[in-house]
Amino acid sequence: MPHTKFEEIIHYIEMLAESGRLKPGTRLPSIRSLAGEFSCSLNTVIKAYKELEFSHKIYAVSKSGYYLVEDYPYKKQTGSAVPVYDFLSAGPDKHAMPYLDYKHCMNQAIDRYKEDMFTYSELLGLLSLREELARHLRDLQVFTDSSRIAVTTGSQQALHLLIRLPFPNGKRTILTEQPAHPSFIESVKDQPSMGIDIGRDGPDLEQLETIFQNEEIKFFYLVSRFHNPTGHSYTNEERRKIVALAERYDVYIVEDDYMGDLDPDLKQDPMFAFQPNGRVIYTKSFSKTLLPGLRLGLAVLPTELIEGFKRAKFAADVHTPVITQGALEIYLKNGMFAAHIEKIRNLYRKKGEVLCRAYHAFMPEDTSYTCPASGFYSTVRLPSSLKASDFIQRLKDKNVLMQSTESMYLEEFMRYDELRLSVSHVKDQMIREGVALMAETIQEMIIERKKGVMWR
Repeated sequence: MPHTKFEEIIHYIEMLAESGRLKPGTRLPSIRSLAGEFSCSLNTVIKAYKELEFSHKIYAVSKSGYYLVEDYPYKKQTGSAVPVYDFLSAGPDKHAMPYLDYKHCMNQAIDRYKEDMFTYSELLGLLSLREELARHLRDLQVFTDSSRIAVTTGSQQALHLLIRLPFPNGKRTILTEQPAHPSFIESVKDQPSMGIDIGRDGPDLEQLETIFQNEEIKFFYLVSRFHNPTGHSYTNEERRKIVALAERYDVYIVEDDYMGDLDPDLKQDPMFAFQPNGRVIYTKSFSKTLLPGLRLGLAVLPTELIEGFKRAKFAADVHTPVITQGALEIYLKNGMFAAHIEKIRNLYRKKGEVLCRAYHAFMPEDTSYTCPASGFYSTVRLPSSLKASDFIQRLKDKNVLMQSTESMYLEEFMRYDELRLSVSHVKDQMIREGVALMAETIQEMIIERKKGVMWR
C-alpha cells in the first residue's frame, strides 16, 4: 500500500484507470482539486502527475490539463480473475526495477553530455564510464584498468564479436556448455563449434581436458554463476582447475558473468580472478540486474585483442549510445547501483529458496530439477516417457507458462524432455502453487500414458 501522499495520488489515478471509472482520452482531476482532496501541496500533485507522465500512462495538454492515454498500459483484463503463473518471462522483476532513480540519472546525463550526444563516442566507450566500471568490477574481484574495458550494446554483442574475431592461438573451434542461452547458440551456428554437457553439477573435467588436448579449441564459453538455463554456479576449485587446463592447452576462456552481482556468497570469485592477464575474457551485462532496455554490457579484453575488437565494434554499430553510457556512469558513481543490488540480491535469493522448497515438497521422485542460489533460472527434466511440448501445452491450459530448452542445445545434444523456469516475475506464493500444478500434471500424464491415452 502507498505510504506517502505522492504514492497515494499515483495509486488513486491507476485505480480509476484500471476500474474503468476513468476512460482513455478523458481529462484527469485538476491539480487543485486533488491537492484539496488529499490535503497536500500543489507540488505534490504535480510531482505525481509528472511520474505518471514519465511512465506513459497520462499525457499533458498545454493550458488544458492531463489526460489518460488511449491505450492505458496496465489496464486489467475485465472478467479474468484466474491467476497466471508466468515462469516464462525472464527479465527482472518489474516491481524491483529502479525507474525513478534511473530517470534522474538520465536527466543528469543529458545535461552533462549534451554536447557529446550528437557526436560519435570512443569505440570502446566513454572513458569516464570505463574508469567507473573498473572501480565497480573490483567488488567482483575483477581487477583491471579502463584501457582493457570495452562497453558494448549488451553482453551478447561482445560475445557475438568475440566468436568472429581471430584469436592469438590461431584456433577456430568454439566449445560451449550444453545447454547455453539461445542467443549464443544462434551466434555459433555458422561457426566451427562443439559442446560439452554440464549436467547438473558442471562439466566432467577429464572430458574437458580431452577436448582441450585433442581439438583445436579457440575458446571455451561458460557462464560461471547462475547459468542460463540450469542456474548452476561453479565452485572456486572448479574455476581454478578449468583455468589451469586452459593455460596448459592454449585455450582461451570467455567467462559470461552476466549475473555475478546477484551472488549472495561474496567469497566466490570469477574465473578472471585466477588468470587476469588475458587467458580469461570477462563479459558482463546490466540487463538482468538493472533495466533490460538499456542494452549495456562490457568485456574485459586481453591487450592483443583490443584493436581487432575495436574494428569489429565499429563495423557492428560504430558506438554504444552516449546517453545510456552517461546515465550508467552516474548511477554507479552515486552509489545507487550498490543499494539496488543489495535489495534485489535478497529478493532473488528468497525466490530461489521458495522454488527449491516447492520442488522438494511436490515433485515426483522420477523428476529431476536444479536448485539455484538465485531465483532466476532452473531446469526440470521430466520422466522419460513425457515430452516437454505436450507438458507445456497441458500447463498452458492451467495458466502455467514456461518453455522448453530445445533452443538452448546444439543439434547433437538436443533434449525434448527438459523445461526452463524463471521465477523472477512470480510472487512467492504463486511459485509454490505453480510447482504444485506442474507436479499434478506430471502425475496425470504418466497415468494417461500408462492407459494409452494419446495427447494432442
